[in-house]
Amino acid sequence: MWCAVPKIPLIEELTTGPVPAGSMLLVEFTGASQWYNAALTIAAGFLKQGGKVSYSALAQSPDDVRSGLIRLGLNSEECEKEDRLRIWDFYTATLGKKSSEKYSYDSMKVMDLSLRTAREDMLEAPQPEWLRVIENTSAWYRFNDEKAMLEVELTRFIPSFKIRKSTAVRGIMKDVHSGWVYQQLEGAHDGIIDFKLDETSDPAQNLMRIRSLRNVASDGDGTRSRLLRISKSP
Repeated sequence: MWCAVPKIPLIEELTTGPVPAGSMLLVEFTGASQWYNAALTIAAGFLKQGGKVSYSALAQSPDDVRSGLIRLGLNSEECEKEDRLRIWDFYTATLGKKSSEKYSYDSMKVMDLSLRTAREDMLEAPQPEWLRVIENTSAWYRFNDEKAMLEVELTRFIPSFKIRKSTAVRGIMKDVHSGWVYQQLEGAHDGIIDFKLDETSDPAQNLMRIRSLRNVASDGDGTRSRLLRISKSP
């Protein structure tokens, strides 16, 4: 039986039409922004509507992700038991340790990431009901050559989402990579979203802006922004 895909919280509040399943959305965020809390808000809101979320934890532990979701009123344990929430642990690998999580990657090396994606993710059937949130792809670049990592993104990660027809919201930290990395990634995504802390106002304000979005109705200039009021994680 066909079921409508839930709306993507925060993001689809700024569009005048639905984001098509299988869209690739690149979030460029500053370190002082509320992006990590926003990522949890997006995941929790999608799950509360009955959707399914795959959350890649790269900047914080899976337990921190669970705590953040619980703070937002979500029973993360129940969602995991129902297989509506999968938390992929990349974070433990960044510490040089082996994960005990059900879903995990134990290597951040570009060759291992590439091979596993090709052998598993790229062979899966379409999964339009899943929203995939990758909180900080910059973590992969910390352990690999930029050119090699970008090649894996363009030829493995992004195509794997397209094959599965899953919408992906993928964060990357601003101003820490070469300019050509951002240019290539922006060209490979369907939408670009900015998160930043605006310190020109008093008090400082957290802002979210849709810079561009393909295949979705929007305002005349194609951009919309909003002031974020998102609770900080405990």
